[in-house]
Amino acid sequence: MNTRDLLIGAGLAIVIAGGGAAWFYVAHRDELPAGIARANGRLELTRLDIAVKYPGRVTDLDFSEGDEVTAGQVLAHEDDAEARDQLAAARAQVTEARETGQRAGAERDAQQAALHLAQLELDHARVMYRQHLVSDMELQQRQTDLDAHQAALQAADHAVAAATAAQDAAQAQAGRAATVVGDMTIHAPVSGRVEYRIVEKGAVVPGGGRIGSMLDPSDMYLTVFYPSEVAGGLHVGDEARIVLDALHRQVIPATISFVAPEAQFTPKYVETTSEREKLVYRVKLQVAPQTARQYGTMLKSGMTGDGYVRLDPATRWPDSLFLANAK
Repeated sequence: MNTRDLLIGAGLAIVIAGGGAAWFYVAHRDELPAGIARANGRLELTRLDIAVKYPGRVTDLDFSEGDEVTAGQVLAHEDDAEARDQLAAARAQVTEARETGQRAGAERDAQQAALHLAQLELDHARVMYRQHLVSDMELQQRQTDLDAHQAALQAADHAVAAATAAQDAAQAQAGRAATVVGDMTIHAPVSGRVEYRIVEKGAVVPGGGRIGSMLDPSDMYLTVFYPSEVAGGLHVGDEARIVLDALHRQVIPATISFVAPEAQFTPKYVETTSEREKLVYRVKLQVAPQTARQYGTMLKSGMTGDGYVRLDPATRWPDSLFLANAK
């Protein structure tokens, strides 16, 4: 056998060995060690409605689909002309109530002064009566004047209390009107990404009507389904792993945030290893907000991938799912 034949034979052996190794990897890549369970699912982000509180006509829309917005950012305006008129009327009522209260207070002060004078006159009349300088009728008249001024003072006190209550009510009405005006400007509820813009400028929407929707990237999770023998050993707070198809099988750390208390039929889009697994439990694998922020816009709602959990927290993660500083 010459050198050429030896080289050809060696090359064939390498090809065969490489092919065998590739076949072995493909055939066994989905095999997991005991204590680790896998299920496929979809990545989901919490969806929030961008909605108006009061009915009205949309005069401005300051967002588009796909925009990144921050919490509190102004997204839209409604026509607030009527609300501003109501606010102006409420503020006028506050002014009127304040004036009424001031008049009632001045009247009370006057009644207090009159009562003090009536008391002095009664005291003087009593001295004069003991000296037989005034009649009994004069003394009774002074007492009647004092009683009248006391009743008038009580009425003035009630008038002041009523004016104060009216002023408080008017102030509250003005506060509500100001709140309505403020609510005619629609702000982003959280920082996130606009998903849909539902209406256009000029649209009339009812109270609570949606004008758009957005996704909250800080609340991201993979929804998976496990049979009872797996779900029964899972606990909220346990470690988990997410591997997304679109991210070249990168391993994303997660935690179990929800385990359904009741079983359900397997959703059609979920692949199961056995047709006998008809009843499964829904499980949410939550991605920490700081982890989600590291990936930025790479993580999108609807991405498919696999979720991995440990039936026993003491089980070591396989090398393919191992993370730095993770057990």
